Amino acid sequence: MKSGLRITLCASLLLCFSLWLLESHLQDLCNQYRAGSYLAEWLDLKDSGPAPATGEGPPGDKVIVMAKLEEEHTEWVEEELPDWQRAIYTVNPSLDSGADPERLTTPSNKGHESMAYLSYVIDHYDHLPSTIVFLHSHRSGFLLAWHVDAPLHDNVAAMRMLQLDFVQQNGYVNLRCNWNPGCKESHRYNRHVTDQVWHDIFEGTSTPALNVSEGISPATEWQLDAPVQKYLRKPDQIGAACCAQFAVSSDQVRRRPREDYVKIRQWVLDTELNDASSGRVLEFLWHVIFGMESVYCPDEEACYCQVYGRC
Repeated sequence: MKSGLRITLCASLLLCFSLWLLESHLQDLCNQYRAGSYLAEWLDLKDSGPAPATGEGPPGDKVIVMAKLEEEHTEWVEEELPDWQRAIYTVNPSLDSGADPERLTTPSNKGHESMAYLSYVIDHYDHLPSTIVFLHSHRSGFLLAWHVDAPLHDNVAAMRMLQLDFVQQNGYVNLRCNWNPGCKESHRYNRHVTDQVWHDIFEGTSTPALNVSEGISPATEWQLDAPVQKYLRKPDQIGAACCAQFAVSSDQVRRRPREDYVKIRQWVLDTELNDASSGRVLEFLWHVIFGMESVYCPDEEACYCQVYGRC
């Protein structure tokens, strides 16, 4: 074979392989962002107009908890979801905001949304509403809120569709049903939750020892006393759909003592991991903190039906 033909053949094979990789990557991104569904929903909205506001009336026995930056606008929660109580924490308050007794703030601007989430549970542990939803401060947007698993990536739509009875029944509900990212087999091994991080967060808490030594049955894991906690180790796999938006019942929160949440928040405050990294660790662990198995990945179709009534 002449050298020119070899070069052409090699170049063609390399190009084909590159295009195959690009196509696979684009397909993965489209799945992650629900691009096709988003476009269809956007076109449908243009034809039918915006959905009428629902949920008018005084706040009920449910609360939305979120962290926000001083400059972020979260008025949409009160305007669009008036039937929800609100606990919106400013993580980087100005001097004026910090001095305002009506403004909720966090002990530190660290751990992304986790500092607000944990602070709410700690401060309201004895007087929690029946349903607590933990949300990000942005309402919607194809790029900004791509992880919001609702029509047009809109948290307002998600809250209006949320099946509160299922939250009470299941105890913990991830607001994202799409397995990508977080639940795919390759995603269940991550560099953020190391053995040491797992130990530092959960040592001495009431976390069930999900991978204890043989002979301890799952039915008794919640009853392990302190001496047995030495057997607790990080599970081989940790998986849940991203991205730190979920709902829990007050009963599920109280399956742990308040001291557990204090300890976990103290880990966020004390860890040498930075804001982004410590927040990412908690993002992978919320389902474990609230009593689910280390891999919590419900069937997508069943999830949409049970969580949002989209059957």
